[in-house]
Amino acid sequence: HQAITALTAHPFGLNELQTIWREISDIERIATRIALKSVRPKDLASLRDTLNILPQAQRILHKLGESSPLLSNLYIQLEIPTELLQLLTQAIMPEPAAILREGGVIAHQYHPQLDQLRALSADTGQFLLDLESRERLRTGISTLRVEFNKVHGFFIEVTHGQTDKVPLDYQRRQTLKNAERYITPELKAFEDQALSAKDRSFALEKQLFEELVEQIQKDVPVIQSIGQALAQIDVLGSLASKAKTLNWTCPKLVEQSILQIDQGRHPVVESQLAKRSLSFSGNDSEFNLSRKMLLITGPNMGGKSTYMRQVALITVMTYIGSFVPAKTATLGPIDQIFTRIGASDDLASGRSTFMVEMTEAASILHRATPHSLVLMDEIGRGTSTFDGLALAWSIAKYLLEINQSYTLFATHYLELASLPSQYPQCINVHLSAIEQGKNLIFLHQVKPGHASQSYGLQVAQLAGVPKVVIQQARKKLSALESNTPANQAQADLFLSNTIAQNHSFQEEGITHLDTTIDSPTEQALRDIDLDSLSPKEALDTLYQLKKLL
Repeated sequence: HQAITALTAHPFGLNELQTIWREISDIERIATRIALKSVRPKDLASLRDTLNILPQAQRILHKLGESSPLLSNLYIQLEIPTELLQLLTQAIMPEPAAILREGGVIAHQYHPQLDQLRALSADTGQFLLDLESRERLRTGISTLRVEFNKVHGFFIEVTHGQTDKVPLDYQRRQTLKNAERYITPELKAFEDQALSAKDRSFALEKQLFEELVEQIQKDVPVIQSIGQALAQIDVLGSLASKAKTLNWTCPKLVEQSILQIDQGRHPVVESQLAKRSLSFSGNDSEFNLSRKMLLITGPNMGGKSTYMRQVALITVMTYIGSFVPAKTATLGPIDQIFTRIGASDDLASGRSTFMVEMTEAASILHRATPHSLVLMDEIGRGTSTFDGLALAWSIAKYLLEINQSYTLFATHYLELASLPSQYPQCINVHLSAIEQGKNLIFLHQVKPGHASQSYGLQVAQLAGVPKVVIQQARKKLSALESNTPANQAQADLFLSNTIAQNHSFQEEGITHLDTTIDSPTEQALRDIDLDSLSPKEALDTLYQLKKLL
């Protein structure tokens, strides 16, 4: 947080860093390629250019480091490996070829023999012109030409009318209709050199590049350290830039058991709304030792899931050192974040949507602690109404009595609204909506108390469900609501003063987090009678156990 505070307090320095970072390469990846000897010429050029830029970044960090120990340490970590930079500057072309076999990778004046081979290959044209001038003067043949083709190599061409002037050292290479082609010892020697110069140049360049990679492998740890520092500065700069432009605030970390967010916002949803010139409605969240669970009710699309996720996101952002989208935020120790959100099956493993839901819920109940943040979104919706309601009620009680975690518990089971009467640390809140004629307006405001209804039919209408379906649904809903016995049966499940309602986990002897409940695999193992199994039955049983994993 100190580093981001320092960066936001010096916007010019932040802008300079972000400008510099556009020229920075991913040198951590380059370091890995060097270690694996799979680095490419352009990678080494990028590494050299990045190292050349570092002094500019160091200058800015040196100023900012006075108010941030983290930035001061990153400044030290960016110390430039001078010998490596000099070697790369001397060895690699300013703009090397993309592929080593194409040549043009090793810099000029790095290796004398390579320079000679390149010069020999480059000076071929001038040599042919000079030789042609000298031979015309020596032989008196004005039409003499020195040329080259890929089939016959270098040759001297003389027309048939001038062949009587050809010197004795000319050796016939080819006879054409109108001319003769010759070669001289001097031209033959040059041909041998010129034709092999390019191949020898590429081979030597490949050898030099491989030797260079071998030589700089010892610098891989230094390059990785610099890369990690650059990555941290990049993240800090991005977070600082967002904090400044999106009006994020610095959260406060304390030792007390508390999670308090004033006017928190969901950073992703807010950014998407801003693209449509819409604003996000901020909401408060408060947890402490006497306020452990928020029981959230309200209509679909009212914002329950968004509200829950923004609390988790703000917690994560706080603990990574970021500013957060809120007016203020104060957080105590949070050891883990657990979520049971959404509905999906796992067909490959043969698990239904409800089985996935219960598996995740079981994991939370086994592992969550009083310092954990738990998000439970509509638990129990994957089964029948009464089964789901009973499970949701019992899971909420277990979280309150045993786990004692900070919990956001969203549900459409309005019967759960009576939980706070038994558990003062459970608080009813709801996302509000109002009806205007046939329209439903979502206010996206978290308010005290529980919702009176879920507005499921209205949301279905908004989704475009045919009008006749909505009309039939309204009739059926009226019939269900007027069915007094059914209503009474469901109400009796939790709302009456029965023994079952007040029977707590403590009364059943469960006073701590239960980690002794057998998994299906453990239970299957306990049920096996080893002495009665035949070898074949034992093998079949082993396969069955493996399927349970």
